[in-house]
Amino acid sequence: MTMRAFMNRLRTAWGPAAAVLLAAVMAAASPGQGLDARVQDFLDKHAGRWHDLNIPSLDGRLLHELIVERGYKRALEVGTSTGHSGIWIGWALSKTGGRLLTLEIDEGRHGQAVENFREAGLADLIEARLGDAHEIVPQLRGLFDFVFLDADKEGNLAYAKDLLPKMAKGGCIAVHNIFGRGRGWTREYWDFVTARADLTTRIETRSSGGLLLSFKK
Repeated sequence: MTMRAFMNRLRTAWGPAAAVLLAAVMAAASPGQGLDARVQDFLDKHAGRWHDLNIPSLDGRLLHELIVERGYKRALEVGTSTGHSGIWIGWALSKTGGRLLTLEIDEGRHGQAVENFREAGLADLIEARLGDAHEIVPQLRGLFDFVFLDADKEGNLAYAKDLLPKMAKGGCIAVHNIFGRGRGWTREYWDFVTARADLTTRIETRSSGGLLLSFKK
């Protein structure tokens, strides 16, 4: 018997109130399924509205896929914007038992991101911190197993140098926006990560915004 048929039979036998009560109990017993639906509803509702320095939906899905497949649990994001990438990352971490710390220097974007995390049902999994990442990152303690850099691009090299000693074996540093003109920082960063014997670096070719992934050996 399908769940829909069972609910219809219950409604017929015991009335709609009993069916509603049972549905609530089942939802409480399966919080992951309820959260998945809430996050997906949020993303559907806001599709096409992420214009304020946010990543494309495809890249968000790729980050989600990477985190779930590799079981990452302690994540750091530098550059929250209004929270699109943080929602994809937080959603993935809800499936691995992890948490996200995300940093944003702009007060307005930070405030909107906090509201978005709450609306998506992910606020308990995400610590959104307002401040200058160049001051915060050197003070952070590891170990992180996933880092997403999407703030001031010229700062990526400094962030990576600070964070690599705080990265767990098998962890990943993902950098956004490596394609296109005016990417003078890309060559310097590329030369740095590809020269390190403790990193394996590749371009995520499916990305629409340009993702560079470096994995710590």
